[in-house]
Amino acid sequence: MGRGGAHRPRPDGPERKCVATGEVQPKHGLIRFVAGPDGQVVPDILGKLPGRGVYVAADRAALDRAVVKRLFARGLKAQVTVPPDLVAEVERQLVRRVVDLISLARKSGEAVAGYEKVKAWLDREQARVLIQAADGSGRGKSKLSTPHFGRYIGWLTADELGMAFGRQKVIHAALASGGLGQRVVEEALRLQGVRETVMAAGAARKDK
Repeated sequence: MGRGGAHRPRPDGPERKCVATGEVQPKHGLIRFVAGPDGQVVPDILGKLPGRGVYVAADRAALDRAVVKRLFARGLKAQVTVPPDLVAEVERQLVRRVVDLISLARKSGEAVAGYEKVKAWLDREQARVLIQAADGSGRGKSKLSTPHFGRYIGWLTADELGMAFGRQKVIHAALASGGLGQRVVEEALRLQGVRETVMAAGAARKDK
């Protein structure tokens, strides 16, 4: 089973047009931006900030194009300023969002970390999402396989996963089926598209 970028967003739900590509797609695959009180473009990761919004695909190239071509002003129909670190800020906020959701799943008993616990969940077919740190050992990660009809996330770092579980570093984690798991996958896919350098050794790896 392929991992990482093989996923296509689910077709249901509200759709919006990306100002950079011109494509219409579900909102959960886009990043919303608004103009702050000072006229500065602000990423609205949760899609809840007030005011007129403009959408850009969760894709590094699309975001860079929106910045270079000054498409935010056109979409927001206002004179706005774009902070130089806007795309990096989007990435930071998406990381925080994914970490927070995994942490919620952990607190509700829908997530575990550590090789043995993850392996036990996989053996019992309790896991629906396998998460492995991009900077973890390839040999160690190859011993665990994505659940059948499940999902794989392999572009978070060990430090980022560690934050979700209250540890210094985490290499292996798993999520059970349920709403939180689906939300983690969707937000992680947005992050994957935005990351400047996706450490794709794990994301491109095939199951045995």
